[in-house]
Amino acid sequence: MNSANNMTKYSLRSWVLVLALAPTILVGILLGSYFTINRFYELEATLIEQGSNIIEPLAIASEVGLAANNREASKRLLAAAQLNKSTLVKSIAIFDINNQLFVTSHYHKDFEVMRYKEAITQLAGTEHEQVGDTLILRAPIYSSIKPGALDEAAPPMGETEVEGDTVLMPDQSNAKLLGYVSLLLNKEKALLEQHRAAVAAFIIVLIGVQLNLLFTFRLVKNVTQPITEMVRVVAKIREGKLDTRLEGNLIGELDLLKRGINAMAGSLSEYHDEMQQNIDQATSDLRETLEQIEIQNVELDLAKKRALEASRIKSEFLANMSHELRTPLNGVIGFARQLLKTPLHTSQLEYIKTIERSATNLLGIINDILDFSKLEAGKMVLENMPFALRGSLEDTLRLVAGAAREKSLELVVDIDPAIPENLNGDGMRVSQIVTNLVGNAIKFTDKGSVRLRLLLAAQDEDSVTLRGEVIDTGIGIEEGQQELLFQAFGQADSSISRRFGGTGLGLVITKRLVNQMGGQIGFSSTPGRGSSFWFVIPLQLSQFPIADALPLSKLTGQTVLLFEPRKLTRSAIANMLSHWQMDLALAQDLNSLHHALNGRRFQHILMSCHGFADLKALKQQIHEARQQTDNLLLLNDCLEPEVYTRELQAGVDQLVELPLIETTLAQLLLHPAVDSGYVPPPLPEPVPERRHALNVLAVDDNLANLKLIDTLLKELVTHVVAVGSGDEAVALAKSRSFDLIFMDIQMPGTDGITATRLIRQDSLNRNTPIIAVTAHAINEERERILGSGMDGYLPKPIDEAALKGVIRRWLTRPKFTHFDSRTLNWELCLTQANNKQDLALDMLQMLVESLPDTVAKIELALDRHDNEQMVTVVHKLHGASCYCGVPTTQKLCQDIESSLKRGGDISDVEPEILELLDELTKVESAATQVISQMSADLLHE
Repeated sequence: MNSANNMTKYSLRSWVLVLALAPTILVGILLGSYFTINRFYELEATLIEQGSNIIEPLAIASEVGLAANNREASKRLLAAAQLNKSTLVKSIAIFDINNQLFVTSHYHKDFEVMRYKEAITQLAGTEHEQVGDTLILRAPIYSSIKPGALDEAAPPMGETEVEGDTVLMPDQSNAKLLGYVSLLLNKEKALLEQHRAAVAAFIIVLIGVQLNLLFTFRLVKNVTQPITEMVRVVAKIREGKLDTRLEGNLIGELDLLKRGINAMAGSLSEYHDEMQQNIDQATSDLRETLEQIEIQNVELDLAKKRALEASRIKSEFLANMSHELRTPLNGVIGFARQLLKTPLHTSQLEYIKTIERSATNLLGIINDILDFSKLEAGKMVLENMPFALRGSLEDTLRLVAGAAREKSLELVVDIDPAIPENLNGDGMRVSQIVTNLVGNAIKFTDKGSVRLRLLLAAQDEDSVTLRGEVIDTGIGIEEGQQELLFQAFGQADSSISRRFGGTGLGLVITKRLVNQMGGQIGFSSTPGRGSSFWFVIPLQLSQFPIADALPLSKLTGQTVLLFEPRKLTRSAIANMLSHWQMDLALAQDLNSLHHALNGRRFQHILMSCHGFADLKALKQQIHEARQQTDNLLLLNDCLEPEVYTRELQAGVDQLVELPLIETTLAQLLLHPAVDSGYVPPPLPEPVPERRHALNVLAVDDNLANLKLIDTLLKELVTHVVAVGSGDEAVALAKSRSFDLIFMDIQMPGTDGITATRLIRQDSLNRNTPIIAVTAHAINEERERILGSGMDGYLPKPIDEAALKGVIRRWLTRPKFTHFDSRTLNWELCLTQANNKQDLALDMLQMLVESLPDTVAKIELALDRHDNEQMVTVVHKLHGASCYCGVPTTQKLCQDIESSLKRGGDISDVEPEILELLDELTKVESAATQVISQMSADLLHE
């Protein structure tokens, strides 16, 4: 891409010049360099050859003078040789065998240059050496004259052979080396010839380049100029000047291109005229169409408004229907439970239990429809609060274990020990996912097992990813029906005669919950062999410990015997015990159990209620096992409580209900029963619970619900006043003081929130705890109620245990009278901390400790007018306020943060910032009071 852009930077003229000149210049330089260098080498070789022709005969002629030590004769020989080649030879010198100067042709100040640097014996033939601008040749002088025979004629010399830079004399094998001749040659003439050759080559290359330029400019004129003109004409045509044409005669293909461009311009002109006519016609048609679209837009806008209104009405309808349905169900379930407390014969008791179960099932269907409607409307808000995973699962599975026990199914829970206990997220929705999948598996399984597996898929510093699998041995799902499973109101068997009931919303709610959490869900199934549902959900790690860590290291090495005939349950429990490094013995049938108990004692024995012929055999085996341990645990999912209490409790230390969670089993092993083998006395007759001396006001517009709460309260407190409207409650609160007020929310006239505000403003019950009693089941509604000034929340249908808990909580609870509940609502703080009092206090304490630093940063950002710093500080404070029951602070933070993130300036929200600073002062004072009083209560408890 970059190379293409670079190419477009240069014109065609530049490219022609470059492509025409570059090869010529390159070839000329290469050829000129080649021939010049070749000429240099030839001149060098010629000079060496001339020197060899001088020095070699001279070496032969110098033999007599050097052998006879006749310097005069040798000097005349050298002078004659130099005069003969005066322009070439600068100096000649003869050196003797000792490498000492014997004679020179004339005095030469630098004769040391001519001396041979190596040992003379290595000089076998003629050698040359380059020294600056001179060439030195050296040739050895041999003697072929025997001593005493100087006058005899010298023997004939052999012919010389050239090998490299040395001239060898093969006939000197018997000769004696006398010395050598050194010849200093002048290279000036050779250098001059080399320079001439280089200048000639440069001139030839220059002439070639000039000729090339001449032809190149001729090419540019005949080719590039017409092309440039074509480019200009095409640019004008592109600008819309379609009457522009190319003129003149061009050569070759350029003339054809000119005709093509002119023809194209003519065609474009014709097309333009035709197109303009079509545009005029299309514009006319478009005006008519736009008028119709405007009418349709008006109709669509009206339809959109009607759809939004219908959606609003639908949401209100679902909320109201939920309220209206739960309100009568409150009376049905409440009075059914009240009837169960009265003396009834067997058939009446069964009828009442059936009514209660049916109403409870109906309540579950209503909850499913409400959840689905919230998910459908995108109004389901997931909480992000600390929760204990295993504790939540234990509570969840306890709800579905009864259905599995009724069908004699093996319900197994297998949790990866690597999964941390302290997690952050919506624990209730995680439990709902598990409940839906496990309940669905139990529903469609007649025999066999249902297995829940939780695995740690991934983990980093602050988050984990869990993978859950629910595997059953049920009827499975036909391939053609599988695509209907995750559709609303869709079921694998939707016929009128289908065996299994339900709304068909459980799986679609589960899928949408998993997707909203950022996870995935799927399944695989084989008809007749069962199904396997899986889900993957990400969760955050909690900074707050939910419970103290169990000292599992104490179990290491302790002996334990596990008897469980069923493979899945046995494997799940054995994995837990092995993970704790206990000394484990397994027994899968009665024979292996008897063999394991034969003469060996165990610290713990876990015995299943399965695998025995009858109750008598189980009782006998418990008696035998009791002799071999101090802690006998009976694993039960098949015995009724009455049977266990009557027949088996005396021989068992602890009864363990299946399915088993590892935390429960660990606590049972770490803390065995103290009174082992103790037979409890018969249970005494229940004593009526003592009523609290409290004066309570109950407000509800529904007579049935008012009568129910009045009945329930009269069993728990001494004085109850029941009124049917908000106006009556406000009037009564002005004339009479109450210890506790239960207030319905949705009432005609003065609703519960308005009545609460009026009571807080001017009455004798300004500081009386007011508990909201409502059938609204939406979390946002609950937080809105608690943030409006109410102190607690009690959902309908009213659960007697929950009602007792509210009264017990407020019976000894100190009343916070020095601050507004909107500044700090302890009940809201508890709700946001998952009703864990110690966690709520910890989070409130953390908020108080962070307030001085937060206030200082807010004031600094306000002084510096630093929007970015203000957003950072307020965002952090907003996150902390979401878990501490401070509704006013939370709302102010949300307003300030939203305004600044939308591009607003600090000056725009300065009043809210100043109000927030005042509110934080109130929060600090209120929180200090709550922490002080609640911590004292915890110590007393």
